[in-house]
Amino acid sequence: MFGNILKKLLGTPKHEQFQDFKNRGAIIIDVRSSGEFQGGHPKNAKNIPLDKIASQASAIKKMNKPVIVCCLSGGRSGQAASILKSAGVEVINAGPWQNVANLMAN
Repeated sequence: MFGNILKKLLGTPKHEQFQDFKNRGAIIIDVRSSGEFQGGHPKNAKNIPLDKIASQASAIKKMNKPVIVCCLSGGRSGQAASILKSAGVEVINAGPWQNVANLMAN
C-alpha cells in the first residue's frame, strides 16, 4: 500500500513506464542525425532528426501509439519529447539510444 501511495505521489518510475510503452507497441524514434543513426540505433527505431520533429508531430500523433524518443545522451530526445507532448503525443524520453536498445532486448 505504501509503495502505491509513493508511486501516485512521485509518478511511475521511468523503467516501469518504458516497459508499459513497450508492451503497448510503442514507436521508437531516434532523433539524432541520419549519419549518427547509421552508426548504430535501437532495433526497429525510426530516424526523425530533432530539427524535423515539429513538422512530423501531427503524423506521429496519427500513428496512435505511445512514443519512446532517444538520442546520444538524452538532451535532444528531451527537446523532442517536449515538442511531441505539446502536440498531444504520449511520449517518454528514454535518453541514450544504447539504453533503449538494451531495454528493448529484455
